[in-house]
Amino acid sequence: MLLVATWFYVWGLLWAIFFITDGFDFGIGTLYPFLGRSDGDKRSMINAMGPLWDGNEVWLITAGGVTFAAFPLVYAVMFSSLYTPLMLILFALILRGVSMEFRGKVDSPAWRRVWDTCIFVGSFLPALLFGVAFANIFQGLPLDKVNQEYLFRGNLLTLLNPYGLLGGILFLLFFLVHGALWLAIRTEGDLQQRAVRTAAWIWLPLLLAAVAFLAYSAVATNLYANYLARPFRFVVILLAVAGLLGIRVFLARQQFFKAWFASALAIVAATFFGIVGLFPRMLPSTIADTYSLTAFNAASSQLTLKIMLVVVLLFIPVVLAYQIWAYHLFRTKMTGEDMVY
Repeated sequence: MLLVATWFYVWGLLWAIFFITDGFDFGIGTLYPFLGRSDGDKRSMINAMGPLWDGNEVWLITAGGVTFAAFPLVYAVMFSSLYTPLMLILFALILRGVSMEFRGKVDSPAWRRVWDTCIFVGSFLPALLFGVAFANIFQGLPLDKVNQEYLFRGNLLTLLNPYGLLGGILFLLFFLVHGALWLAIRTEGDLQQRAVRTAAWIWLPLLLAAVAFLAYSAVATNLYANYLARPFRFVVILLAVAGLLGIRVFLARQQFFKAWFASALAIVAATFFGIVGLFPRMLPSTIADTYSLTAFNAASSQLTLKIMLVVVLLFIPVVLAYQIWAYHLFRTKMTGEDMVY
């Protein structure tokens, strides 16, 4: 039981790390047509995330791989139920990567405009759809079970419900602030000032969306049952609040690295708000609770989980160390020599 619970929270942590790391890429890409007033600005924005974005994708692969290996039934049902949004996310991620590579291959304004649009689309769609997908998981999916086979009784429009859309908007606003703060760290001059103003301007809508999501969760989900059963878990919500307030405080002090870490804390806490509220459920069913997938009825064998835990304990610290080194290496302001696109 402890081993399965451990893997449940490792699963949640890996998704949270992905949202922290690739989240600022999504934010920068979504802000790209609005803050990039010149070709130089756009090149600076691409280069602000350029050395890191592909490494950030490792966490998406890791989170997906852990879902497949530790909870294979959840993986199968999740990717069949959420097939359309997940495929849209996949195509958008491919489009974003291709766009950043192809944009500078031809010296033509028309050519660059096409790929600039693709960078925006490839960043905006994942930011929104990841929020829609996870909000629907928090809320529950119309899962049915016929002859031992799980069936999703819905479509894309089923997922675009008010709570799901609010989750999408919340994730998008988180990533916009996160991306603007990273630009404030990596750029200088007018672009940096616009990024700082943008982060400050989006902060209030983000705060309101977070409050609305917490309130709506009490109506649309059963997440608070776990919190009321063990009130100490409310510390997760307090950490989210502390992170959101920290963003504003550090922005006012022009301490952009601290503001970015406060944003990262808020994203982790917001993700774990749902993860903690879900446990042990992973895919709740809104049709009947007996059709819900939990960490216990969907987990792999104990031997598989033990072997995977050894692998994770050995290799995840290596990946973390590499990424910490990469972020440390690219923590300074960019110069003209850094413009490679």
